[in-house]
Amino acid sequence: MGTLRILGKASSINVRKVLWTCEELGLPYEREDWGSGFQSTHTPEFLKLNPNAQVPVLIDDAGALWESNSICRYLTSKVAGQRLLPGEPRGRALVEQWMDWQATELNPAWSYAFVALVRQNPDFQDPQRIAAGIRGWNDKMTLLEQQLANTGAYVLGTQFSLADIVLGLSVHRWSMAPIEHPDFPAVAAYYQRLSERPAFLLHGRNGIP
Repeated sequence: MGTLRILGKASSINVRKVLWTCEELGLPYEREDWGSGFQSTHTPEFLKLNPNAQVPVLIDDAGALWESNSICRYLTSKVAGQRLLPGEPRGRALVEQWMDWQATELNPAWSYAFVALVRQNPDFQDPQRIAAGIRGWNDKMTLLEQQLANTGAYVLGTQFSLADIVLGLSVHRWSMAPIEHPDFPAVAAYYQRLSERPAFLLHGRNGIP
């Protein structure tokens, strides 16, 4: 596969998904700073790679690929066999189910409150929307707490999977946010369990929310 190019700033949660995946798989890569504060994603050069003008973008011998969860699936399928993403349909679907939940349910729940409280964007300071966002965020984390309490280890059981990479970063973001956190012992244990992984310490629990 050669050395991969990953376009995107290191503070992006979606870029960190890809970086963490590469570390787990032992893949060599070079990261280039693109996005807010760095090279613009709205240039013709970048838009040819991703018409959505968003990071990350992966470039390998086959060309460009965008959407972070798809990039993670692609890399895992190419090099890791069934280590992070099962080959049999049911097991793979369960991993992807939680990855899709992270992207379509959990992430939208925290978007307003996160931008208001962490990014401190002056356009996101409606107290009612912030409060609603925090409630929605904690509601989604309640579902994850229930799942982790049932499995007792990782999202799908005793085996670390690609779902834990995307959800682990979301758990870190929630843990770092200046909001009231319900008592979620299974989430807390999960966070500590992930913290035993060097790649999570490097690209997840690294002080960047």
